[in-house]
This record gives sequence, C-alpha cells and structure tokens, in this order.
Amino acid sequence: MTGLEAQYTLEYTYRRAVGPVLGRFLTSLREGRLEGQRTASGEVIVPPTGYDPNTGEALTEWVPVGPGGVVTTWAFVGGETPFAWALVRLDGATTAMLHKVRVGASSEIRTGMRVRACFSASPVGAITDLECFEVEP
Repeated sequence: MTGLEAQYTLEYTYRRAVGPVLGRFLTSLREGRLEGQRTASGEVIVPPTGYDPNTGEALTEWVPVGPGGVVTTWAFVGGETPFAWALVRLDGATTAMLHKVRVGASSEIRTGMRVRACFSASPVGAITDLECFEVEP
C-alpha cells in the first residue's frame, strides 16, 4: 500500500426536530395511516410540505389518503433483495411519493399498476414505518 491511511468514523452526533408537519405525517405512519394536505385549489400533497408549492400559502387542512395507489413511474433494483423504487400516487392524492415496491423481478412491476401500503409490525414514528408498497392482487 502507498500513501497515508487514517481511521475515520462519519457520524451525526446531533438530533433533528421534524416540526409539526413532518411530525404529524410520521405519527400517522406509526399509527398505520397515510395523510396529505389539501391546497386552496384542491390538490392533495403527499408527503405533506406545510405550504402550497404554487402559491407559498401555509397548508392546514389534513386529509386521509391511500392506503392504495398507482405506480406513476419506477426503476427496478436487482441484487440479493430485489425491489423497485417507484413514485406512487396514493388514492385521494394529486402528487406522488417516492418509496419502495416489493417485487422480485422487473417483469412484476409496470406503470399504472395498483399497489397497497405495507406498514411495519414494529413502528417507531419514522418513514420506515411505511415498510414498502406491495402489488395489489
């Protein structure tokens, strides 16, 4: 080996508060529910942002969405545990959210197919409480 070598551990030694909007969204995931926020024009944003991206107005109306939805686009990831990254537009939402879809091959997923949220058996109030989406039978 040439050159110098040094041991280094990258770590984040701080905690971050998620705030009222993301905090409520994560709490709903912990409870096995999905929520979005409605804009003045009637769009429903998921995941919620707390503001209307078109007008900048604060959003205060929460609405239930899902648990089913439609894949709008996707990318398959092979390997030991294959899956697909997908944008899923949940029922009742007008935007799509990025998450994993449990599939074993690229032939098992397509744009326009129906999927359903699969929640963790041990929720902790994090995005991982939405474990993945599964293809609806």
